[in-house]
Amino acid sequence: MITADIRQVSSGLPFDNTYARLPDRFYVKLAPNPVARPRLIVLNTALAHDLGLGAAWLASEDGVAMLAGNRMPDGADPLAQAYAGHQFGGFSPQLGDGRAMLLGEVIGRDGQRRDIQLKGSGPTPFSRRGDGRAALGPVLREYIVAEAMHALGVPTTRALAAVATGEHVFRDTVLPGGVLTRIAASHIRVGTFQYFAARGDTDGVRDLADYVIARHYPEVATAANRYLALLEAVIARQAALIAQWLNVGFIHGVMNTDNMAISGETIDYGPCAFMDAYNPAQVFSSIDAQGRYAYANQPSIGMWNLTRLAETLLPLINDDQDAAIAAAQGAINTYPRLFNAAHTESLRRKVGAFDADSEADTGGAKDLLEIMARNGADFTLTFRGLTDGVTDRRALEAVRALFSKPEEFDAWAQGWLARIADDDNERRAMLMRAANPAVIPRNHRIEEVIAAAVTDADFGPFETLVAALARPYEDVPEFADFRQPPRAEEIVRATFCGT
Repeated sequence: MITADIRQVSSGLPFDNTYARLPDRFYVKLAPNPVARPRLIVLNTALAHDLGLGAAWLASEDGVAMLAGNRMPDGADPLAQAYAGHQFGGFSPQLGDGRAMLLGEVIGRDGQRRDIQLKGSGPTPFSRRGDGRAALGPVLREYIVAEAMHALGVPTTRALAAVATGEHVFRDTVLPGGVLTRIAASHIRVGTFQYFAARGDTDGVRDLADYVIARHYPEVATAANRYLALLEAVIARQAALIAQWLNVGFIHGVMNTDNMAISGETIDYGPCAFMDAYNPAQVFSSIDAQGRYAYANQPSIGMWNLTRLAETLLPLINDDQDAAIAAAQGAINTYPRLFNAAHTESLRRKVGAFDADSEADTGGAKDLLEIMARNGADFTLTFRGLTDGVTDRRALEAVRALFSKPEEFDAWAQGWLARIADDDNERRAMLMRAANPAVIPRNHRIEEVIAAAVTDADFGPFETLVAALARPYEDVPEFADFRQPPRAEEIVRATFCGT
């Protein structure tokens, strides 16, 4: 069980490092890897406040030195976590934190425990001949997308700070380096369980499962079969999470089992992207040549990953292997129902079907997606335009202009308007605004601000984009330009892994 051992230190960081008290085969303890000239690019002061951390100290010389990995404050217990994982379907028995360092854990003002991790902090025993560093561009990308996902209401790791290192990293070219401070409910992954299972270390799997139950799922601790109940709880969170991804047009890009957090948060924003034109087969990741992690494949990949988790838990679920497999399979079989329920509900909310549970509303939402796919209609603008059109029918003209064959939208809209004709549409519009963002992190905007920062050391565009994405469901006149899709020459067709 997790016990309190909170120490107030001079830095103001009240560390309570429970993961470091697990057996030492779970991690490798580390010393800092200093960088040359750390400089704070951005500090998330609101998040610092929520965590009960002193923003003024974090922005000080000593604080920035810690955020860069140059100094460790009292109470930190830096370590690199061990894990394995399936990467594009192929299993690697040892991966681990190759360029990240867990400083420790803090308990925020809400009473929740969270990890503080430095990403890009230098080589570890898991680096596999890599330099352990991160380029500044991918650090800024993760900061942007993680905080945007939080504002959109999607469970996610957070970004506390981004620091420039004053050093270069060598990839395909020479790039400025950076370090991201990542906040997570924990960094335990499906691949963490796989690490111990691959070694036949059932005690390790059990220790990890007990830790996860205490930290993330205490409600299952008294279940008749706590390990089966843990699997069921993780399945429920992942089904809901992936439905939320689809709801905002998000494509993770690299849903390997080592990139799937047991806590139910989105983790590891590498070649991720948001769709412009709706396309179920959309892929952005430059390394996903077969489209394994395409937009519409994400639900089935989630189930595949959860099946790998179930395999690791079999010895804990039942001593009889056949009985364990049957119980685990029963849990996995609930995933399609849970996902479909969550996804269908989100679609109904996006088209304003709040009060009726009719097949017409559900089918109408799915019909709209099919029409959007055929016509290359922008995902975000279509649904936001419908929202505006509930109370101002003139807004539907802008929606139909998004379709290559507007008459197909007209036919759909006729039925939709008939279903909402006699309802309280002011209320409907208000509820739809909470389901349909006006602003998302469009890929061309992200690339623009990264280019300005990396090429010209101009962080003004980055700051403006972060501000625009902080209020995604509001119509903010000064950020109206951020609603617009890319022009033909601005379309981003591939994204890349970097951090």
